[in-house]
Amino acid sequence: MSPRPFRHLSLLLAGAGALALCAALSLALGARSVPLTTVGDALFGHAGGRDALVVTGLRLPRTVIGLAVGAALGVAGAVAQGITRNPLASPTTLGINAGAGFAVVVAIYALGLNDPVEYVWFAFAGAAGAALFAQALARRAGDIDPVRLALGGTVLQLVLLSWTSAVMLLNQRTLDEARFWLAGSLAGRPLGVLWPVLPTLLLGLLLALAISPALNTLALGDDSAQALGVPVARIRLAGGVAVVLLAGSAVALAGPVAFVGLAAPHLVRPLLGGDHRLLLPGCLIAGPLLLLAADVLGRLVIRPSELEVGIVTAFLGAPLLALLARKVAR
Repeated sequence: MSPRPFRHLSLLLAGAGALALCAALSLALGARSVPLTTVGDALFGHAGGRDALVVTGLRLPRTVIGLAVGAALGVAGAVAQGITRNPLASPTTLGINAGAGFAVVVAIYALGLNDPVEYVWFAFAGAAGAALFAQALARRAGDIDPVRLALGGTVLQLVLLSWTSAVMLLNQRTLDEARFWLAGSLAGRPLGVLWPVLPTLLLGLLLALAISPALNTLALGDDSAQALGVPVARIRLAGGVAVVLLAGSAVALAGPVAFVGLAAPHLVRPLLGGDHRLLLPGCLIAGPLLLLAADVLGRLVIRPSELEVGIVTAFLGAPLLALLARKVAR
């Protein structure tokens, strides 16, 4: 094995090890800390009592959902940046978070829903609808223009956020029910929420991995990619569908968690390079690593209370966005 592939494999394995450690800490740390040995015993059914109940009943679903959401957001961010050729692109740029949030708030207001299992499909439908509308705004002469896609998604996001606020102000119960979900959280999510969206999440991952070689060619520019035989419009459409499936599933599970999709690709590229065949597996690890680390941090900073993971990622991601915007502007 040549030095470069060996280095890439070593970095991926190191990332997987770091993710495993972070998952173990997610099971062990919180308002009530549990020794790692007890965590292992609880997972294998060799321990009982309150500690085992905390691990298996509360933190295990939270950690599993965090792994799924982080992986989906990380890969969605890499694909979004690939199809738009915009380093600031993320699921938020396509209006997906705002679309899902608006759909859930309307469902809570109109139908009186109060359980994440009940409104998971509304979140997914809102995310998909927003992304499709953003792509429709970006179409020019039958093709999707990357710049128009980013601008259209940003404008759509602002409009939907204002509509969401308006609906929440119409009813106090809607405000109380929706604001926790809109903050972005892994807490209080049963594993039953994961199963309805797992097929769409896996389909999105497979689609993203399938188009990864074409995303490399797309980075050369539309004219060069077409000269090399790449169907640019179809690849961009497939990438958009993958982003919808991945980010829509993630938002349906945990609410609109920001910046994970933006940050993961930028953390992976300096280590593995810009080849999407390596970038996407790297983001598959970096996304959940970032999300679980933020979730654990949120449990510890104001213990015994905690901060929702969406608040932590927004707090940490805002400086990153400013740095990236400054870098792109140069």
